[in-house]
Amino acid sequence: MNWLNHLENKFGKYAIRNLPLYIVILYGVGTLLNISSQGQLYYTVLSLNPYLVLHGQPWRIFTFLIATSETNLIFLIFMLLFYYSLGESLVQVWGAFRFNMYILVGILGTIAAAFIVYAIYPSPNIFMDTYYLNLSIFLAYAAIFPEMKVYLYGLIPVKVKWMAFLDLALLAYDFFAGGIGARISIIVSLLNFIVFFFSSRNYNRIRPSQVKRRAKFRKEAGPAPGVGGAAYRHKCHICGRTELDDPTLEFRYCSKCNGSYEYCNDHLFTHIHVK
Repeated sequence: MNWLNHLENKFGKYAIRNLPLYIVILYGVGTLLNISSQGQLYYTVLSLNPYLVLHGQPWRIFTFLIATSETNLIFLIFMLLFYYSLGESLVQVWGAFRFNMYILVGILGTIAAAFIVYAIYPSPNIFMDTYYLNLSIFLAYAAIFPEMKVYLYGLIPVKVKWMAFLDLALLAYDFFAGGIGARISIIVSLLNFIVFFFSSRNYNRIRPSQVKRRAKFRKEAGPAPGVGGAAYRHKCHICGRTELDDPTLEFRYCSKCNGSYEYCNDHLFTHIHVK
């Protein structure tokens, strides 16, 4: 993600350090306002509606960030705590600047999607909020911590990767079952996840020369001695994966960490340096 490294070097000092907390506070305020109006404030004042923005209500470009049609207070409390935890985890992995950029791209993508759909279908009944933005935060968390568990209703443990697969399946259904407007909304609104996910992949490891090099190394090295069979030689300090879990993984030691900390290719450039 060289483009993000370049931006962070130039503008990293301007990053909002406690952005997950501010997001939760603003979202909570907007939801309480909507509950007090029995759900009417969402449509009349807050939500992103391109038609109304172009007809004298420009504030909707900003107020949709706190807009929700949810009116259940108990659900609101659990949801805010959940997304605050997700946001803080992403900040710990990415750093404040990258999380800021992720949210910014998601916001701009939501706005762009609303106006693109309106340009195709100039209807006054297009309402958008932060649904896809919230979903993108969850998908990012699931991509980084797929084995983490959440407890549905406080009782049923479910790994986040299975919840993410379910969300992706529902998105796929909406994409293919919906019209062009739904497809544009999904693609553009989730542009932040699409860009960050694919730009953070290490495509060098699937080059034929690299595949051949790893196969030659495994053949010459042979199995390492260990109790009960082969032991791992490399282990990621963040996710705990070894070359036994995925032979295509590459591992490197970080020169900026204080100590001998080894990371896989997915976390080498995204971890917080150990000082």
